Amino acid sequence: MSLNILVSNDDGVYAWGLHVLSQHLKKIGKVWVVAPIEEKSTTGHSLTINNPLRVRRLENGFYGVSGSPADCVYIGIREVMKQMPDLVVSGINRGANMGQDLYYSGTVSAAREACILGIPAIAISTDITPHKPKLDKKIHYSSAALAVLKLIKAIPLSKIPKYTLLNVNVPDMPWSQIKGFQATHQGFRFYSGSVLKRVDHRGRPYFWIGGQYKGYKYTKGTDCFAVAKKAVSVSPVKLDCTDQSFLSKLEGFLL
Repeated sequence: MSLNILVSNDDGVYAWGLHVLSQHLKKIGKVWVVAPIEEKSTTGHSLTINNPLRVRRLENGFYGVSGSPADCVYIGIREVMKQMPDLVVSGINRGANMGQDLYYSGTVSAAREACILGIPAIAISTDITPHKPKLDKKIHYSSAALAVLKLIKAIPLSKIPKYTLLNVNVPDMPWSQIKGFQATHQGFRFYSGSVLKRVDHRGRPYFWIGGQYKGYKYTKGTDCFAVAKKAVSVSPVKLDCTDQSFLSKLEGFLL
């Protein structure tokens, strides 16, 4: 197997998880790394259309882009690779992307941008314990990278439906302690939703948003449940978000 692989993330081009992922993927193909020059966590899916983008080639061969994760995939394919990759992998994110996190995640948005173009895509994240600081090099990114390699070898890319990406979350532990893979659906995570109000030196108020993580809805078969049970969660995520079960009922209301 020899693939042309584009790698991106939202933690930034200097993130250790990106380095670990790219090194592992070189075992199965040629790798291009195009990632934000600065951290872009929780920026969601956005393209920069009102400001110019700058692209810088770093000493290690990675490319840093002054934009969003989706920008990086857009630029990476059209200007860096100048060809369609066989696969786009986004990560390894420092922290899980499960439940409704998918809507905020820059990691998932990079994979989704590839998905829009019809390219097989994987978003990969490591579930670290919230609010317990940990040095990047002590996080088990190698377990997540190994999970990606095993998935790529197990699932023919041609079998992944067009416009569907794989969202993968891996427990932060040695590979020997991980209890296999589970096919999952999107769960639900709880956050405090708090807003911190402060006052600057001129007496003007400002705010910090982003509540504390409060756990997840305990439902078997979800991404949250699988990772809590020390398994790798693999969720197929479609571009089409239509609620098919409500669609026909909606038509009845509108008649």
